[in-house]
Amino acid sequence: MPTNFTVVPVEAQGGERDSAERDAWRQEEEEEDNRDRSCGDGVSRESSPFINSAEMDRGNMYEGKNMALFEEEMDSNPMVSSLLNKLANYTNVTQGVVEHEADEDSKRKEVKVPRMGTFIGVYLPCLQNILGVILFLRLTWIVGTAGVLESFIIVFMCCACTMLTAISMSAIATNGVVPAGGSYYMISRSLGPEFGGAVGLCFYLGTTFAGAMYILGTIEILLTYISPSAAIFKAEEVGEETEAMLNNMRVYGTCIIILMAIVVFVGVKYVNKLALVFLACVILSIIAIYAGVIKTAIDPPDFPICLLGNRTLSKRSFDVCAKFTERNNETKTTNLWLLFCNSSLPTAMCDDYFSLNNVTEIQGIPGILSGVLIGIMAGSNRSGDLKDAQKSIPTGTILAISTTSFIYLSCIVLFGACIEGVVLRDKFGEAVDGNLVVGTLAWPSPWVIVIGSFFSTCGAGLQSLTGAPRLLQAIARDGIVPFIQVFGHGKANGEPTWALLLTAAICEIGILIASLDNVAPILSMFFLMCYMFVNLACAVQTLLRTPNWRPRFKYYHWTLSFLGMSLCLALMFICSWYYALIAMLIAGCIYKYIEYRGAEKEWGDGIRGLSLNAARYALLRVEDGPPHTKNWRPQLLVLLNLDCEQLVKHPRLLSFTSQLKAGKGLTIVGSVLQGTYLDRCVETQKAEENVKALMGVEKTKGFCQIVVSPSFRDGISHLIQSAGLGGMKHNTVLMAWPQSWKQTENHFSWKNFVDTVRETTAAQQALLVAKNIDLFPTNQERFTEGNIDIWWIVHDGGMLMLLPFLLRQHKVWRKCKMRIFTVAQMDDNSIQMKKDLQMFLYHLRLNAEVEVVEMFENDISAFTYEKTLMMEQRSQMLKQMQLSKNEREREAQLIHDRNTASRSAPAVKASVAAAMPEKVQMTWTKEKFVAEKHKNKDTNVSGFKDIFSMKPNQSNVRRMHTAVKLNGVVLNKSQHAQLVLLNMPGPPKNRKGDENYMEFLEVLTEGLDRVLLVRGSGREVITIYS
Repeated sequence: MPTNFTVVPVEAQGGERDSAERDAWRQEEEEEDNRDRSCGDGVSRESSPFINSAEMDRGNMYEGKNMALFEEEMDSNPMVSSLLNKLANYTNVTQGVVEHEADEDSKRKEVKVPRMGTFIGVYLPCLQNILGVILFLRLTWIVGTAGVLESFIIVFMCCACTMLTAISMSAIATNGVVPAGGSYYMISRSLGPEFGGAVGLCFYLGTTFAGAMYILGTIEILLTYISPSAAIFKAEEVGEETEAMLNNMRVYGTCIIILMAIVVFVGVKYVNKLALVFLACVILSIIAIYAGVIKTAIDPPDFPICLLGNRTLSKRSFDVCAKFTERNNETKTTNLWLLFCNSSLPTAMCDDYFSLNNVTEIQGIPGILSGVLIGIMAGSNRSGDLKDAQKSIPTGTILAISTTSFIYLSCIVLFGACIEGVVLRDKFGEAVDGNLVVGTLAWPSPWVIVIGSFFSTCGAGLQSLTGAPRLLQAIARDGIVPFIQVFGHGKANGEPTWALLLTAAICEIGILIASLDNVAPILSMFFLMCYMFVNLACAVQTLLRTPNWRPRFKYYHWTLSFLGMSLCLALMFICSWYYALIAMLIAGCIYKYIEYRGAEKEWGDGIRGLSLNAARYALLRVEDGPPHTKNWRPQLLVLLNLDCEQLVKHPRLLSFTSQLKAGKGLTIVGSVLQGTYLDRCVETQKAEENVKALMGVEKTKGFCQIVVSPSFRDGISHLIQSAGLGGMKHNTVLMAWPQSWKQTENHFSWKNFVDTVRETTAAQQALLVAKNIDLFPTNQERFTEGNIDIWWIVHDGGMLMLLPFLLRQHKVWRKCKMRIFTVAQMDDNSIQMKKDLQMFLYHLRLNAEVEVVEMFENDISAFTYEKTLMMEQRSQMLKQMQLSKNEREREAQLIHDRNTASRSAPAVKASVAAAMPEKVQMTWTKEKFVAEKHKNKDTNVSGFKDIFSMKPNQSNVRRMHTAVKLNGVVLNKSQHAQLVLLNMPGPPKNRKGDENYMEFLEVLTEGLDRVLLVRGSGREVITIYS
C-alpha cells in the first residue's frame, strides 16, 4: 500500500495544488481502490472524508462515514435514525405474533385495520353494556324491594367499585402500548401468564354467556311485550306457558345468534354503525323516563292499581276491582270473586287470604343490579382496534361510568318518588296489564321504553360477540394454553374468525339451556374476579415501583386499588358465597393447568418482581446467622465433569442429587472449563444449556453455574468460595470419585481431588464423594429390598444419620432398610455401646438395625506390608519420572534461549567468547551430549536401585493396616448392601503424602459397588430435641 500521498483537510484554504501533483494523487487513489476491491477480506475500504476530490459526488462524500466507529455493531445494534420510524408507528399486534406483522423482506402490502377513537371505540360500548336490560326490567323491582335508601347504597357501592377499577385500569392502560386483548393483556403482563390466562379465560366465558343472556332478554321482550303473537310454540293447557316460552327462546335465539355472528364476521365497522342506532334508542328511552317524571310532577296520570290486602292483582281476568257490585239494588259478586271462590254465591268457599283482606284501588303513580357491574371492560376488550388505546381507554371508560352512575342513582330516587311501592315490587308488570313498570312513567308512550330496552339488549349482545372473540384470540396467540392456539388465527385483516365460531357455539349452548337463572350469578363472579385482579395488578406495580412503571394517567394510588379490590371481593361473597368459591375454584384449576402445561413466558410481570423482592428480603433475613440445627439440610454444590463436547460425564450424579434433595433446599450444579472466558464464551453457553437440559431430565431443581478458569484447580476453588448468594449458600459439596486418578494425563487428577477435600474442610463445608457413581440407580429404578449400611466410625455431626433418612424419602430407596455399624476397640464395652446407640437412635426418631463390630489388635500382615511398599515405590517412581521430565524441559528451554540469543546478538556473542573461552562453553558438542546422557542414565539407574531397596514408612504401614482391616470388615457385613455410607478420613497435613492418601481411600472401599464417602462440616446437623 502506498504511503507517500499528501493529505489535505477539507477546511484548508491554502494555496492551489499543482495539476501534475493532483493527477498523480488521483491515479494513485484509483489504483489503491482497485487493489482494495480485489482483496479477499471482504471489507470494503472507505475513502477519507478529508481528501479533496473534484470527481467525488459531494452529496455522498460523508455517507456512512460519520458513524464509522460503530459500523461493526450495525447488525446487532441498528442506527437510531433507521429505527425511530418503526418505534413511532408501533403496531398493536400482540408480542410474539408473526402472522400479521409487517414482513419487510417480502414487502407485503399493509392491511388497513379500522382504528376507532374514544367516543365510538370505548364510550359507546361501555355505555351500551352498562345501560342494559337491568335498568329497564329490574331496577324498579330493586327499589320497591330494598327501599330508596338501601337501593341507593347498593348501587353506589357498585358504582364505586367500577370507578375504582376504571382508575386502576387507566393506570395500567397508559403504562405503555396496549395491544389486542384489553383486560387480559393488562393482567397477564402485570401479574404473569398464569393469573392472566386464568382470569382471562374466566372473563371470556363470562362475556360469552353474558351475550347469550342478552339475546335471551331480547327474545323475552319481543315475545312478551312487543309481539306475543309471534310465538311459534303456544301453550295448549294451563301450566305449559313456561315450556312453550323456553322452546320459543331456543328457536329465535339460534336465529338471532347466527345473524349477529354474520354481522360481526363481516366487520367491526358494521357493528359500530349498528351500535350507534341501538344506543340512540337507549338514550331516547332514558330521556323519556326523565320527561315522564317532569310530566308527573305537573300533571299526575290516572293509573289505578288493584290491591288485595297489600298485594297487587293482575287485571287481565277481571274488570272491576271489587268483591261485590251493586246492580239494581242487588249485591252481586264480581269476576274477581270467581277467581278465588268455588261459586258466585256470597256463601261460597273462598281462599283464606281473599276472605281476610279487602280489595282496594290506588293510584300507581301518585304525585336492579348486576348491570351496573357488567360492561366497563367493553371498550378495553377492543384495545387492538383503537387508534390510541392509552388515551381512549381511560377517558372513555371513566366518562361512561360517570354517566351511567348518574343515570342509575337518579333513577332510583325518581322511581321511589314517583311510583307506588307495591307497583315497584311487581317484577313482571302483572298489575299494569303485563307492561313494563318503568313504561308507565315514560312519556309520551310506554312503547319508547319497550323499543329502547329491546335495542339495548340487542346491542349489548352484539358488543359481547365482538369483544369476546378478540379476547380469546389474544390469549391463544400468546400460546400459554396449548389446546386453544388454533383460535389465534383469523382473516387477513386480523378478524378472529375461529374465535368467533367458538364464541357463537358457546352462546348457542347458553341459548339451548334457555334458562340461565342459575348460571347468571357465576357470570357476575367472573366479571368481579377480573375487576379484582385489575386492581391487584395496579396495586402491585405501584408498590414495587419498578422502573418500567411510568403511567401517563396520574390520578391513581395503591390505596384506591386495594379499596377497589376489597370491594370486588366483598361483593362476590355478598352476592353468593358458594358461587364465589366455585368461580375461584375454576380460576385456580386454569391457573394450575397453565403453570404445569402452558408455555413459559417472561413478561417482566409484577408477580416475578414481587418474588424477587421477597427473595431479597428473605436473603437479608437469612444473612443474620447460620440456620438452627433443626432447620439444617444439605444445600448441595454438585461438581460435574464435562467431556470435550461439553456433555456431562456422570449423569447419575444428578440422579443421586434429586433423590437426596427431593426438590427441597438449595442445589447448585457447577462445572469448570479450562481457559479464558473470552475464548470459551460460546462453549460456556453450550455447556450451561447441556447441564440445564440434563437437570430437567433428572428433575433436579436448582441453579447452574459454569466457571471458566485458567486452571481446573482454581475454578473448583472459585466455585467452593463464591457459589450461592448471601445466606443461600451451599454447605455441602457432592462430587464423583476420580476413577482414573492413577492416570497422570487426567485433568482431574488426584492432586485436584485432595486439594478440593482440603478446601471444603477449610470452608467448614461437608463433603460427599460418590464412588462408582455410574452404578448408582436412576430415578426410574426402584429397590424392592436391600439395606443402606452406615459405618459410623468417627463422629461427624450426624451427617451419616441424616443422609439415609433423606434418601429413603425418595421412591428409589423407600423400601431399603437402614443398618448402622460402629467399631469397638479392645477396651470398649460393645454391649453397652449397642444399648447407647439404640437409645440415641430412639431419641433421633430413626428406625435402624444396630450392630457393633469388634476389631482387635493384631500383627500387621505381610500383605499389608507389601501393599504399603508397592504404594511408596510407585510414588517414588512417579517423582523420579516427573523430575526427569522437568530436567529435560529445562534443558530444552536452555537450548532454545541460547539459539535465540545467538541469532539476535552474534557480534556480542563472538566478543564474549573471545574474551573468556575457558569459562563459558556455548556450543552443544557431541561429546557433551554423550557425557550428559550417560550422566542422566547413571542417575536414573541409581535412583531406581534405591527404590527397590527402600523400606516402607511405619506411619504409612499403620494407615494401610487400618484400611485393609476395615475394608475386610465392611466387605464381610455390607458387600451386598444397596449403598454403603462410610466416614471419609481427612488428607494428611504433610502434602508429600497426598498420593498415598488416595491409595488408602482406594483400599478402604475396594470391592464395594456403591459407596458414599461422607466428611462432616464440623457442626451438628441433627438433634434429638423438638
